[in-house]
Amino acid sequence: MPFGLFKRLLKDNPESTQSPSAKPNKPKANKATKPKAAGAKATSAKDNAGKPQSKKSNKPKKPLPKWDINEFQVEPAEGKTRFHDLNLDDRIMRGIHNLGFQYCSPIQAESLPLTLKGHDLVGKAQTGTGKTAAFLITVLQKLLTTQPAERFASEPRALILAPTRELALQIAKDADGLSKFTDLNIVTVLGGVDYDKQKQQLMSEVVDIVVATPGRLLDYLQQKIVYLDQVEMLVIDEADRMLDMGFIPDLKRIIRATPEKQVRQTQLFSATFPQDVMNLSSSWTYLPEQVVIEPESVATETVQQHFYLVEESEKVDILARYLKRDDIDKAIIFGNRRDTTRDLADALNKKGVKALLLSGEVAQHKRLKTLDRFKSGESRILVATDVAGRGIHVEGITHVFNFNLPDDPEDYVHRIGRTGRAGTSGIAISFIDEYEAYGLPELETYLGKKVVTEPLPEGV
Repeated sequence: MPFGLFKRLLKDNPESTQSPSAKPNKPKANKATKPKAAGAKATSAKDNAGKPQSKKSNKPKKPLPKWDINEFQVEPAEGKTRFHDLNLDDRIMRGIHNLGFQYCSPIQAESLPLTLKGHDLVGKAQTGTGKTAAFLITVLQKLLTTQPAERFASEPRALILAPTRELALQIAKDADGLSKFTDLNIVTVLGGVDYDKQKQQLMSEVVDIVVATPGRLLDYLQQKIVYLDQVEMLVIDEADRMLDMGFIPDLKRIIRATPEKQVRQTQLFSATFPQDVMNLSSSWTYLPEQVVIEPESVATETVQQHFYLVEESEKVDILARYLKRDDIDKAIIFGNRRDTTRDLADALNKKGVKALLLSGEVAQHKRLKTLDRFKSGESRILVATDVAGRGIHVEGITHVFNFNLPDDPEDYVHRIGRTGRAGTSGIAISFIDEYEAYGLPELETYLGKKVVTEPLPEGV
């Protein structure tokens, strides 16, 4: 079902007759379901039906230099939305200023006026559009401007769900940057690493935001290490990838542990909207607004795209020679399968090209170290699968190589979106062999333009 038809179906819902600019008429949460003694002292390790008592973080707070909003000057510009226009908390504005942002990206400009008023949101957007900052700013604004009467450990006020560890870590990093000048506590809950450390953070501190992958979070939920009945804001990022990776049953169990959709605010983002994702968004959101950022307008305008005709048997040698060119500062090479990327990384290293590998079969702690090495410039070549590479945010990537064309044409745009970011230009190179050529018509249909193949440049 096209996304436009989905929007009309939602709008035709008789419950959706309220003004788009009006605040959602969401009922207030029933606080009577869990009595908590106001002012009760922490006389035992646990109370309130087994929940850990509130305990503030022992992290020392460094005094921050004084700052005034007048230090953040941005001139109005036609067709652009300034963060100043959104009436954000000064602490958020300071974080935005510190990160060097001035104007909202298209999805931020369209979504923030809606979500800051409390509306649920269904957004069609992909990594690289600025959607992460869009949902984080809304979350931070509410956390800073509203305060519950009392807090307990293990009870986050905001929950952000992502399909991969890399994407969850990137979201948490972005959240740390935007909330740098606040005292909000952000905890990541990820499988494969730091089980006891994450458990301790949840049970011993008041947690404001949990950024999580579904598997580990569900484990903690079942063990009563974390409670989600006080979640005020829920964000589901890359819902289509959640579906592809088989996380939907886990998601359903997690979301059932949060307040009803009429009570919480939900933001759901997906790069594509297959029927299953549409059904889920309808189940999990309440009278949502919709924002669509079409993938054709994302990254491709700042990326030079080349499709080189090669023979399949020569691809590795050609790639190795190409990667030795001086104009390549930092590059990602995408393959379709784990074994393909593993064999390719091994072959490149044997040919004198130092290449790192990032795929699902690499242990999590090694994947984190690999990303750090790539970001630091210790190695300038990274070979990755789509699932592992989708959450990568690395500055300075000059080239993206498609060793194989992706099976799904939409992943092509995700791949090349790793370069040409933040106003810079980039180069995307796809090797078209006798087998890859069969995928060109579908890619042309998706991109809405003819793909022009060309011979390899001289010297490669």
